[in-house]
Amino acid sequence: MSEKAYDRVKLARESTRPTGLDYIKNIFRSFIEFHGDRRYADDSAIVGGIAELNSNPVTVIAIEKGHTAKERQVRNFGAPHPEGYRKALRLMKQAEKFGRPIICFIDTSGAYCGVGAEERGQGQAIAENLMEMSTLCVPIVSILIGEGGSGGALALAVADRVWMLQNSVYSVISPEGCASILWKDSAKADIAAQSLKLTAEDAKSLGVIERILSEKDLGKKEFYLRIRKLLSDELSVLSQDLDLVSKRYDRFRKIGATVTVKE
Repeated sequence: MSEKAYDRVKLARESTRPTGLDYIKNIFRSFIEFHGDRRYADDSAIVGGIAELNSNPVTVIAIEKGHTAKERQVRNFGAPHPEGYRKALRLMKQAEKFGRPIICFIDTSGAYCGVGAEERGQGQAIAENLMEMSTLCVPIVSILIGEGGSGGALALAVADRVWMLQNSVYSVISPEGCASILWKDSAKADIAAQSLKLTAEDAKSLGVIERILSEKDLGKKEFYLRIRKLLSDELSVLSQDLDLVSKRYDRFRKIGATVTVKE
């Protein structure tokens, strides 16, 4: 069982998996990318802008890893700086202003943990996203397409609907990091992976996500058409809901809740 969980981690990290930009290019039309957080810089690890989903305007935000070694270096291996999260929040607030639904594609081992990022407020940037996303008055759908690591992933996942591809993972820490802390041995990552309950099936059973997406025809035209239809149908329903914010609040409040039974 432990090998199965860690096998999912390996699949989620495959460089051949479609990245955020692949989803943007194949699902949406007329994508216009916006840059910068209006405070410090533009973070290439997060791509965001306006696009059309079946002729309807939406705001799309994706964590981008890249495929080749050069692309991954440019994208900081999908590890966003605080500027990336601030850019994402700027675009989300803009989406709320103009009534556009928000779609996020998440694929990161975690937010960048370098000294510079911490000096520029990495923790605060993530915390602000969590707080602000919980109150946005437009529909939000977030999809984990690869790795979903810690607060770096959660900063784009406070959504009305959270979906995972069947071979993606979602965890508070990487298996290697967990093993290093608990057993001082990263080689025990396979044991940690099982304990972390990081697979899509685990997340679904715990109520952390609503849907597991099949990876049949992954990266092919049929795959993207299927995702496009699911997104379109889901946003059609969410756009009619006049009580989005309170339902989103309730969604996250009930995760991990326990019931005390009196004898």
